[in-house]
Amino acid sequence: MNELSRRTFGRLVGAGVAASTLPPLFAQNPPEAPRSVGAGVRLSANENPYGPSPSALAAMHDSLRNGFRYPDEASEELLATIAKLHGIPSDQVILGDGSSEILKLTAAAFCSPSRKVVIADPTFEAIGAYARAAGAEVVKVPLTSSYAHDLAKMAAVPNAGAIYVCNPNNPTASITGKQVVRSFLEALPQDTMVLVDEAYFHYADSPDYESVVPYVQMRPNLIVARTFSKIYGMAGIRCGYGIAQRSVIQRMDQQKAWDSMNAVALAGARASLIDTKHVAEGRARNIATRQQVVNILTNLGYDVVPSQANFFMVNIKRNVKPVISARVTVGTPDEMQAFVAAFRTVMA
Repeated sequence: MNELSRRTFGRLVGAGVAASTLPPLFAQNPPEAPRSVGAGVRLSANENPYGPSPSALAAMHDSLRNGFRYPDEASEELLATIAKLHGIPSDQVILGDGSSEILKLTAAAFCSPSRKVVIADPTFEAIGAYARAAGAEVVKVPLTSSYAHDLAKMAAVPNAGAIYVCNPNNPTASITGKQVVRSFLEALPQDTMVLVDEAYFHYADSPDYESVVPYVQMRPNLIVARTFSKIYGMAGIRCGYGIAQRSVIQRMDQQKAWDSMNAVALAGARASLIDTKHVAEGRARNIATRQQVVNILTNLGYDVVPSQANFFMVNIKRNVKPVISARVTVGTPDEMQAFVAAFRTVMA
């Protein structure tokens, strides 16, 4: 598998690309998206190009009036909203500065020089860096031929403090099937923590995929991470949360900074959870645009890993470093037209 870069592709697709020569990706006109950063189209970080919902933007604007207050009440309100959404007590939820903080708290609480972290190869790298900071060894287990986590091999690693399962996985956009995950959770010893990262949960539509949030009540060693960076369009605002049993939350909370969440992020996150229409629209836009771009690339002769996220991985049949990142975020129709034009030019 070609080496991946998460930050280079955005420098490739420029505003000067003649996207007008391409067939339109949409027959209808989607809502206008925020402008991309700089002169190019940034498609390297799995961001939602449409941004937060109007109600979230309004809530964040209004929250500035209380910027002189500590965010205790806003934190409690968001915890209560999340707990109600998932049908759990609020003491089974922990907030984070993006879901990255949930990964960091897990590594700090459960990994050490004598307790390893086990991750897939490739997957989102952050928890590996956090575990190394805690003095823990990072064990990488290659994905299967179908780009799923090899959970049997991951579970067999001795002295594991935590096993990280990114599902759907970043950077492959692939899933690990629900029955495989269920069997893995049932068989794993209770003294090994499992962190299932569901950052891309809202984009997955395969019947073989499911969230593991309902299993938290039965599995004292299970943590589920969610983020507001993806479907909710708040990557730059930073908000996420973790769900686990109360004793696990308490252990993670011991590693957490006081008031790590700011009032703006808390207000935007709460409004986003309430605005279910925005999620449905964002998911539909992503699926439609992704499929049309994948069809174009497939017709050009390139293999694309089946995607269950807001990005996809392309086999470009050559060393990826001099060309582009092999993982592409799904942007707006105009952005994806620019991508296809640039892709054709670079690969010619």
